[in-house]
Amino acid sequence: MTAQELLDALEARFSAIDARLDTAGAGDREALRGDIVGFFRETEAAIDGLTALKERIRGLVERYKALPAPAPAAPRGQTMVADHIGSSTYVERGWSAIASGDAKRAVKELERALELAPNDPQTESLLGWAQMLREQYDDALMTYYKVLMKDPNNPLARVNLGYICLKKGIFGEAIEHLSKAIRQESDRKAQMYAHLYMGLVYLEREMYDDARAFFGRTLELAPNMLEAWWETGRAFYLEGRTEQAAEAWRTGFQANRFNLWGERCGKALAQLEAGQPVSFGA
Repeated sequence: MTAQELLDALEARFSAIDARLDTAGAGDREALRGDIVGFFRETEAAIDGLTALKERIRGLVERYKALPAPAPAAPRGQTMVADHIGSSTYVERGWSAIASGDAKRAVKELERALELAPNDPQTESLLGWAQMLREQYDDALMTYYKVLMKDPNNPLARVNLGYICLKKGIFGEAIEHLSKAIRQESDRKAQMYAHLYMGLVYLEREMYDDARAFFGRTLELAPNMLEAWWETGRAFYLEGRTEQAAEAWRTGFQANRFNLWGERCGKALAQLEAGQPVSFGA
């Protein structure tokens, strides 16, 4: 069965149940309930299966890209070596750009770092992170699959794969990746972001108390991580608790009003105090 045939079959089943609802009576409730629940589960299973297959296809692409390529010839009398010392400067610049919210510059710096020291796992992990922040999710997935082929337990790769799954709406897989990163406890930076992104998963699912608990743990690990104050305020605001939202955003703004997330906290606070709806855009 082709993908189109599968979709047509699901559409036909939907139409059949929809038509039955038009003429259903009280005695039809249980039968219809069973059919709708079964239909939902089968559709969800089909989506999960196709999503998993799609990700496996990405793995095929990555394995293809990993096939040996002709090595560029070095100039006569010279040997090509990785410049790890020169690369480290660009890695530091890339991390600084990520921390300040400048993902475009981060990608540029980290790509330069990989030119000097190809296949460095740390640099590749950071590049995937920068690509992710630029919403280049497919590029980031490819980068992280490459990292995990070399280091299956890389915590930073796990964290950001979790975030990418979150953005794609694959919540179960997001939780799985983030939970693995949290359990590892070997990388403080990964721990910090794993808790932050897990909070975002629960925020997306409107489980506000759970979301704030993860944001609170993020702030325990990194008190200066103002993004967690921004998200805490957002969780309160979306729940309708505007006073608590204002308090969270005020704390973030007062901590560092020149930081990107501090500025966003200040902007949201000003909108709230002016009686305007808060804009969550960048």
